[in-house]
Parts: sequence; C-alpha cells; structure tokens
Amino acid sequence: MGSTHLKSLKNIPEAQLAAVVSNDEKKLSGDLSSIQGNIGGPGEVMDFSRVKKYHTVSEVLADPDIEAVDICLPTDQHAPVTLAALRAGKHVLVEKPMALDGAAADEMLVEARKNGRVLMTGQVLRFIHAYRKTAEMVKSRTLGAVRGALFRRRCAAPAWSQWLANPAKSGGGVFDLLIHDVDFCVHLFGKPDAVAAAGYEDLARGIDLIFAAFHYPEIGTVAISGGWHHPKAYPFSMEFTVVADGGTLDYSSEGRPLALYSADGEKQTMDASDADWFAEELRYFVDCAANGRKPELCPPEESALAVKLARLMLTSRERNGEKIACSF
Repeated sequence: MGSTHLKSLKNIPEAQLAAVVSNDEKKLSGDLSSIQGNIGGPGEVMDFSRVKKYHTVSEVLADPDIEAVDICLPTDQHAPVTLAALRAGKHVLVEKPMALDGAAADEMLVEARKNGRVLMTGQVLRFIHAYRKTAEMVKSRTLGAVRGALFRRRCAAPAWSQWLANPAKSGGGVFDLLIHDVDFCVHLFGKPDAVAAAGYEDLARGIDLIFAAFHYPEIGTVAISGGWHHPKAYPFSMEFTVVADGGTLDYSSEGRPLALYSADGEKQTMDASDADWFAEELRYFVDCAANGRKPELCPPEESALAVKLARLMLTSRERNGEKIACSF
C-alpha cells in the first residue's frame, strides 16, 4: 500500500512528499519493483533523490518539517506508530484497519483529540464511485427504507508477505479484507444491535472464510461474506446488493457497474467513474489536515467501530455462530 499511495500522491499538487521511511535500503533507493499486492499494480522504480530517507519511524517523527504521516505498515504496527505520530504533533492517515482491537482504536481517538490532530483511516471504499453513490442514496432515503443488504469480498490468500498469515499481526482475512465491508455497513447503517458469524479458518492452507449477519432493528439482517480462498491464483472481487422499498442497488467489480433496479421494473445504470480511488482518499486527507478539519466523510470514530465489529465477528465464529450483542 505504500507503493500504491506513492503513485497516487504524485497526482496531488497540494501535498509534498518530504520523506520516506524503510529499513530496506533497496526501497529507500526508490526501487519498489519487488512489491506486489491484490490491487494497485506492481511496484515501480521511483525518484527519491529529493526526499529525506529515514530508517526508523522515530527519526521521521522528530523532523519538524514533517506535518503529516501516511502509515502503510503491517497491521499490528498501525496503533503504536499512529499514537507516536499523534504525540509528535503529526496529522495521521493510517491504512486500514485502524487497529486490531477496540481498546487500541479508542486510544488513538483520544490521542488525536488531545493533540488537536487530524486522524483518518484509509477506508478507500468511501471514495469509490459505486459505493459513494450508494451511500448518498441510502443515507438520503432516496429509495425509502432499506429491507436487506449483502456485501461480499473475496481474494486469494496473500502470499507476498509472511506476516499476513499470522492472525496476531494481520487479523486474518476479516481484518485485512472484509474490514472494508464492515466499515461500509457502519457508514450506511450505524452500529447493529448484534452480530453472528460462522465460517472456517486454516491459514496454513490459505483459507479464511466468514459468513456474518449484522442485526439491525429497522432493517433486519445485513450479510457480509467472503475471505481468503487459497493462495495466489484466486481472483479478487467485491460486490454488493442493497434492497430498499424503491428499488435494488447492485454492483460487482466483475463486470456489473452500479445499477438501480427500480420498483417499476426498470433498470438504470449509474454513471461510472474511473477516478483514482487512492488519489481521492489522499487528496481528501490532505485537505482536512491543511485546514484542520475533521474528516467527516471518513471519521475515525466509525473506523474504530468497524474494528470492534470485526473483532466481534471473529469471536462469534469461534463460538460456532453465537449471536453476540454489540454492548460497546
């Protein structure tokens, strides 16, 4: 994600890349060609000749010229590095998920408020046209009451870095992948009353599946499903269906642009957008940081709630689908 963010940052004139941090000399030289990932394309060779190069986070946080940091580190480092950056007076964009547990996420919220800094998690779905348009229509009740929704996201188990197969470091497929859909449910519907989940985990074989139900008193059930489906070859996909009184919104990254199937039987394809999701996300963060404005489009409180719900999903799966109240 660091490579992906750097590619997008080049298209944001309001932001200046001042420094890069890595303990890998090859990457510090600008050679990111060994980097892989599910999205964002392969790494490339970048010109770092005009930026400062640091080997440790503490070095960059001590630099008074750095106003904001973009944290693209293994998930277990998100919370401690974010806390250190906020205490050093930096604005922070931290890649998803915000943290691996609710207590750490809450501590990050407290530290951001205490230091008067902008804190935002990189929940990029909020900047993808199909999801953003859906959020506008659902939240404005353009289609009336929502009666049900399904969110699905699948990919190969990531084989490009060993830490991802360690749930203590990555949180597995739920925190690495489905946190997107958990966050989007929070964005659309708020906190559910209860969560139940079932599935199967065998990370040694690249399998981490979950089928979760979020229970809302006004809606009924919202389903989230997917996960890691064996390593390397299985294709990435994301999709959703939202059923409301006035019609059904449907989208799939595999060839189905966002469309509204209205109650009168007509189909309306929504305008597509080829905008760079990550550039939109970074541009929004930069604008918030530069103007000291809270990121209302992607508030950290909702990112923290998504972390708590993801943890609850895993707890329910461990308990064979037990329905657990959201008491936080």
